[in-house]
Amino acid sequence: MGLPDFSRRADLSEWMDDDDVDLPTFRGCLRDLAKVNIATLAYRPTLAFLDRLHRAGRWPQGRPLEILDVGSGYGDSLRRIDRWATRRGLAVKLTGLDRNPWAGQSARDATGQGRPITWLTADVFAYDGEPDVIVSALFTHHLDDEQIVRFLAFMDQRARIGWMVNDLERHPIAWAGFCVVSAMMRWHPFVRHDGPVSIRRAFAPADWRGYLAKAGVRNAMVRRRFPFRLCVFKERRDHDL
Repeated sequence: MGLPDFSRRADLSEWMDDDDVDLPTFRGCLRDLAKVNIATLAYRPTLAFLDRLHRAGRWPQGRPLEILDVGSGYGDSLRRIDRWATRRGLAVKLTGLDRNPWAGQSARDATGQGRPITWLTADVFAYDGEPDVIVSALFTHHLDDEQIVRFLAFMDQRARIGWMVNDLERHPIAWAGFCVVSAMMRWHPFVRHDGPVSIRRAFAPADWRGYLAKAGVRNAMVRRRFPFRLCVFKERRDHDL
């Protein structure tokens, strides 16, 4: 069996995207995905983007910064943001949005009482709010190309201060490494199946430049981050309004 084709996004399905998956299975998958996120330093690019906004003086005065996390899953990314903001004395109002109701229930159960996080179950394109910042992590590779273009336009229209996509780079080394490590670590069967599929459904920098052009988004940045991450982000300026 030869190496898969990494020249383009693969048309493959992930088990966790099946609407018939039950809560215990979905929750077990999400818990192990959180372990993967820790091991792969997945939170760092998103936190670095928020730190950039703070250092640039973009944090609102007199009210919390409103952040929407699209495809929030287990909620581990928002919990990291909450801890990051708390350590810096920064007020935040956090919303996790996921179309799968098991995600919201799992995230809610894993989150301590009294935290400034709301969990919503809805399709992103039905969301009508205008948060300060929109982030997503490991979400866009679940979408097809047309949906990605629509999502970029959605973020560019709705985010008052800025937005960021934090996702995977399509690369054979990332694919092979995940196959080996996930087997060694005996991660959840869904994770072992979906991880390599996610990498094959992921992106090259040229993909993102094409999506941005089709979406009519100006002044966004595409950057590689270690290990095998591609981040697309924009800090809104006055001339973008």
